[in-house]
Amino acid sequence: MAEMENRNTHKVYEKDKIGEVQIADEVVAIIAGLAATEVEGVDSMAGNITNELVGKLGMKNLSKGVKVEVTEEHVSVDLSLNMKYGYNIPTVSEKVQDKVKTAIENMTGLVVLDVNIKIAGVNMESDK
Repeated sequence: MAEMENRNTHKVYEKDKIGEVQIADEVVAIIAGLAATEVEGVDSMAGNITNELVGKLGMKNLSKGVKVEVTEEHVSVDLSLNMKYGYNIPTVSEKVQDKVKTAIENMTGLVVLDVNIKIAGVNMESDK
């Protein structure tokens, strides 16, 4: 929707060095999506994209189910997740919040203010 037309970038590095580094919002969203799907108990992003499909569909699809709002050096993240059946939702959600926050902060240097999670569904299929 408007996210494609409105591709924002944010300056994260501009010392008296060679140049500056800018990061697109979409990159922050991809980092968040990848970090979230690595947590045990998360089945997929709400866009039905799983880790196994990343290779086939490409990294851009990981931003499905992720909304990021970046202002200056702060980030707010909204994630829509599908959970695996049998996992404790509050526990898995807390792990996702920690992992997403850490991944974004380590990779971009931006400060994550909040990571909000919406559980969009539960996958009842067994992996066994």
